[in-house]
Amino acid sequence: MSQRILLTGGTGFIGQQLCPTLLEQGYELTVLSRQPAKSVMSLCGPVETTRDLNQLRNHRGFNAIINLAGEGIADKRWSDARKKALRDSRIGLTETLVDVARSWETPPAVMVSGSAVGFYGNQDDQAVTEDTPPRDEFTHQLCRDWENAALQLSEQGVRVCLSRTGIVAGPGGGFLQRMVLPFKLGLGGKLGHGQQYMPWIHRADVVAALVWMLDNPDASGPYNVVSPNPVTNEEFTRTLGDALNRPTVIPAPAVALKLGLGEMSRLLLTGQKALPERLLKEGFSFQFPELGAALADCLRKES
Repeated sequence: MSQRILLTGGTGFIGQQLCPTLLEQGYELTVLSRQPAKSVMSLCGPVETTRDLNQLRNHRGFNAIINLAGEGIADKRWSDARKKALRDSRIGLTETLVDVARSWETPPAVMVSGSAVGFYGNQDDQAVTEDTPPRDEFTHQLCRDWENAALQLSEQGVRVCLSRTGIVAGPGGGFLQRMVLPFKLGLGGKLGHGQQYMPWIHRADVVAALVWMLDNPDASGPYNVVSPNPVTNEEFTRTLGDALNRPTVIPAPAVALKLGLGEMSRLLLTGQKALPERLLKEGFSFQFPELGAALADCLRKES
């Protein structure tokens, strides 16, 4: 009998690659999305769709939940209204998801729920593992409350895994797509002093890690879903410039980013030297552990 998965965020940058991967492995998927069913299937493949979690109350249940929903954290300046939207799209939705799952005839065996390395706040240049104490700032509060909402389901005996994901590189979208054109025009450069760390990861490795958490009965709790080789912003800039054969000599001054983006500039000017300690210790293997090969793969598929 096929395993049934309820997936939120299936039409997003990660979900669009996760869906076909799960379908190829024989899973049946139901995707939560406000988009029309035809649009969802054009992005995700032959899946069932639902527009409202409340339609799934008192359902027979799903074998697993993968919860990746959330508005883009860097899409708009962080006004009070935007912060509320970010919280509602993550924490509010997850609270509803947990409440609905509690009404099912059979609870899921596992929920893999999204989070981010922003959980730790700015950590300068110290190595960051899953045990590193966080610094209290907006991204930490957002991720902490998001994770706590998901962990409520563990009270029903559900195995809960938390994917603290880094900056995802992949073809056809995400932050890399925003960077490629200015770099091709010779306008690329480091952000601020450039020594802040960028905990990057290839999208293929994110998908593989999510499936690993789903399938591994011993996996639970938080995992840093990042490359084992984090780089500084200056190193990332230089590597991307080399991959595109373009100069990277036009920096973006910190003061300009702060004036233009306000508090959101911290996403660009601070970072975490995050390491996937638990994934490595528990046997996960990365397809793209090195930045140069990862960017070459992404850009090859872009062309």
